[in-house]
Amino acid sequence: MSEDGKRGFSIIAFVGSVFSPYYHWAGRRDPENHVCINVALYQPEGNRWAMTERSRMALHRDRNSFTVGPSSMRWHSGRLEVEFDEIALPRPPAQWLPKRIRGRITLKPHFVTGSVFDIDATGNHRWWPIAPSADASVEFDHDMPGWQGHGYLDCNWGTESLDRGFTRWDWARGAFDDGTSVILYDSHRRDGSRDCLSILFDPAGHLMQLEEPQCSPLKRGFWGVERHAHHDSDCEPKSLEILEDGPFYMRSVVSTRLSGQPVKLMHESLSGDRFANPLVKAMLPFRMPRRAR
Repeated sequence: MSEDGKRGFSIIAFVGSVFSPYYHWAGRRDPENHVCINVALYQPEGNRWAMTERSRMALHRDRNSFTVGPSSMRWHSGRLEVEFDEIALPRPPAQWLPKRIRGRITLKPHFVTGSVFDIDATGNHRWWPIAPSADASVEFDHDMPGWQGHGYLDCNWGTESLDRGFTRWDWARGAFDDGTSVILYDSHRRDGSRDCLSILFDPAGHLMQLEEPQCSPLKRGFWGVERHAHHDSDCEPKSLEILEDGPFYMRSVVSTRLSGQPVKLMHESLSGDRFANPLVKAMLPFRMPRRAR
């Protein structure tokens, strides 16, 4: 997110793309044949979204780099360097035609953690907040201005599909004024259990537990996905901006107060029940085309 809060990005690398209908229809076999680098850009000039799945012919990876077609990630000198060159899908009414988006992102973590968490009861789904806080810079090779701000880096992996593990979840991350990062991972599991990871990382990287805050529903979006946000007892969370609103997933910016401190959160809600619906999977190719060659 930029320092003025008006610009942001999300870059996600997938192997065995968890949201891929093609991977699902293939029986979740051969994950390296279903790879993707998802690029989402948010700015006043108009948001951009690219999520083109590719086959193993487009994949190259080693311990320090990950390349899918024209886009790549590389860990170099303690920084994550991302180069992207993708086609953003139309998003009417703001964007009626596909647009090429090309640029570079550099993410420099303030520290790297060794903290890995199970987010289900059996260890089939795991989460690693690699860099809870980082410096970010963005440059473009087209008409959008570059910017600098703060960022975050994490990793999820699992041995089964999301809809088998979860009915829904809410995830949120933000930073207090003193640089402490707060992360909330509230998961409702398919077996009926629930857990809410509520953690803090101070500027030196020390992990602390946050007493689980209260949770209240937020207004649903166009597709009706259920979402909740956490807050102190004397505060009501507010949804400031909706960045993504889909049949099973929402991404938004939320304002709340935690531990007595005001904080702005990047907030995500996922419905495993919606994602399991065959009709939803049939809709996904419109947002996630596949190029096999």
